[in-house]
Amino acid sequence: MTSTSHLAHDVAGDGPALLLLHSTVCDRRMWDPQWRILIDAGFRVTRCDFRGHGDSPAADRPYRDAEDVRDLLNALGVDRTAVVGSSFGGGVALEVAARWPDRVGALAVLNAAPPLTRPTPALTAFQAREAELIAADAVAEAVELNVATWLGPEADGNTRAMVRLMQRHSLDVRLAAEKFARPSAEYRLARIGAPTLAVSGGHDLPEFRSTAAELPRLLPRARHQELPWAGHLPSLERPAEVARLLVDFLREPA
Repeated sequence: MTSTSHLAHDVAGDGPALLLLHSTVCDRRMWDPQWRILIDAGFRVTRCDFRGHGDSPAADRPYRDAEDVRDLLNALGVDRTAVVGSSFGGGVALEVAARWPDRVGALAVLNAAPPLTRPTPALTAFQAREAELIAADAVAEAVELNVATWLGPEADGNTRAMVRLMQRHSLDVRLAAEKFARPSAEYRLARIGAPTLAVSGGHDLPEFRSTAAELPRLLPRARHQELPWAGHLPSLERPAEVARLLVDFLREPA
């Protein structure tokens, strides 16, 4: 583990660059099941922790996650990379690809955070309940709410325990980071020219499913694939299947 720039990260493997961006329910450990598979498939893989997650400290000044990612790529000397992002990490991946399109050669987003749709009652109710629990210092209950909301029926006990551990750490430190988060930057998704795979889960909340379905209309080289068995975190629910999906996509001719 290294901590160049603001973000703790790991780098391993040889070959084309590949960057993995985690969900805010988790941290970079969520990619443990795919890590060795992607390295063995011939990629030089980087995964990082966003601020206030995993081994990255909470922010002490204004920041944007996409700019942190750009700075990390600069520090590592990576001019161009494929990017895979899960949930919030998928939203960051879209921002990076839209603001610096020459830096992203391929893009896969798994249930990307919804920049395109208004929250439905289900997401609004989740956010309100989580805020209520955190305000009451009921962190353990907030963790269980996240585990129940974001993992689908395919997730086993070990996966639930892993997400529980990562989410508890995130909730313990993230408020300190969030108070410095800067407002959304202006960018146009239509600037994304990279081949894009937009994955949704059949058991996920409607916002995320509709975002994935909408991206092919907005991006010139995007396609949508729904996984009928998946919840919000398919890479944890069926790790080997998602690894194969990603490797097959990343190996497609540009």
